[in-house]
Amino acid sequence: MGKKCMLTNKKPNNGYRISHSHVKTKKIQNINLQTKKIWSYKQKRWIKIKICTKAIKSLHKLKI
Repeated sequence: MGKKCMLTNKKPNNGYRISHSHVKTKKIQNINLQTKKIWSYKQKRWIKIKICTKAIKSLHKLKI
């Protein structure tokens, strides 16, 4: 499946690493993925998902 958040569909970002002489080399900025167990009310069981930390914060705000 790769490095992708299951809730927000966030993916790694492409960027440049710039040296002192301003030479640009490509780099990948990965997202902060964590594996969490979340209770599903529809399925009445725990589900293990890969989720980014920003989505975890929003889940805590909603208090689901």
